[in-house]
Amino acid sequence: MTNIKSALIVGGGIGGLVAALKLHRVGVSVRVFESVETIKALGVGINLLPHAVRVLTELGLADELEKIGLQTAELMYVNKFGQKIWREARGVEAGYHWPQYSIHRGKLQMLLLEAVKKEIGEDAVYTGHHLKSFQNIADMVVAQFENRKTGESLGCYHADIMIAADGIHSVVRKFYYPDEGLPKYSGRILWRGITESTPFLTGRSMIMAGYQDQKFVAYPVCPEKRAEGSSLVNWIAELTVEEMPSRADWNRKIDKEKFAPAFATWDFGWLNVPKLIEETEAVYEFPMVDRDPLPQWTFGRVTLLGDAAHPMYPIGSNGASQAILDADVLGEAILEHHEAERALEVYEETRLGATANIVMSNRQNGPEVVMQIVEERAPNGFTNLEDVVSYEELEEISNKYKQIAGFDRDKLNRKPGVKI
Repeated sequence: MTNIKSALIVGGGIGGLVAALKLHRVGVSVRVFESVETIKALGVGINLLPHAVRVLTELGLADELEKIGLQTAELMYVNKFGQKIWREARGVEAGYHWPQYSIHRGKLQMLLLEAVKKEIGEDAVYTGHHLKSFQNIADMVVAQFENRKTGESLGCYHADIMIAADGIHSVVRKFYYPDEGLPKYSGRILWRGITESTPFLTGRSMIMAGYQDQKFVAYPVCPEKRAEGSSLVNWIAELTVEEMPSRADWNRKIDKEKFAPAFATWDFGWLNVPKLIEETEAVYEFPMVDRDPLPQWTFGRVTLLGDAAHPMYPIGSNGASQAILDADVLGEAILEHHEAERALEVYEETRLGATANIVMSNRQNGPEVVMQIVEERAPNGFTNLEDVVSYEELEEISNKYKQIAGFDRDKLNRKPGVKI
């Protein structure tokens, strides 16, 4: 067993909660500190790729995932006229040993929260605790917390290590990189919603339509609705917009007329985009942002994880999945390297370069570059796709991204099972 006996995890999101479960499994006593008073099932849809589902399966969550997530059968890219560019099977349908899930982010977070409380204890999660300051002191980390609303001091806690999983506006990251400034704006804004609608294509399809400056993504997220013959569709509309909204306005509810006219003609027959937008009750807006890759995550007994370490554009369905992989690698490093500082260094060595590659690839549109290629070569549509782009070129782009993001099918399927 590891000599690392205790850990403080700052942030009760997906990455922080999975890290808590993983570290508990390798023998570390864990406490999770979350700024908000009450953790709620907020957010919209996300995708979990097979390598992340593998980690959650090894943590004993396969049955619960199947109840709340919808197994993705296929991914299809189309142009702005709905013409097919690339179609591939996903998850089990593609021969992976684990599914890909389309899932509501809030439901996943609540599943993980309940798992932490059940496995580690009801008192393992401290809500309403915002990190005020911390120190590396000899063989421990000491952290001070406060109530963010009132400023009331909530005391000091110490542990062998501290994991900062506190998101894109991480307090810990800012401490080590005080001059970094705001996240980098891509020039694009996302509008997101969830609508009950009729199923499209396989009923378990994920589609991406358009090109870099104008894109629409849609996929179903609710297995219960599918069983009823309906579909709860998560969708994202994206446009290039020069000015980034102020941080105070991020994730705010907005008037659909701000973006809906740009998609007014996007009725593909098999998916009616303007109707989907029109029938959505609430739409939320936020800019597509990331941060530059860092040269270092680990500082003594403190390290970064998830969006605190490597916020990336939501391209290639990688945000939550990469945070889960971070947690898995961190736990394995602690299991294999008993000294705290060395374990955190090995975790960084394994994950820093890999995630930096994804951040940079996503800035070039990742696998979605196939839509941009077709837009540039055939802006008015096409009669024969092979006249625009070859199958081999499309396949190479798809396979290269799977390698970069760590979910090459054959490599993943050959990976040895859990050690704990």
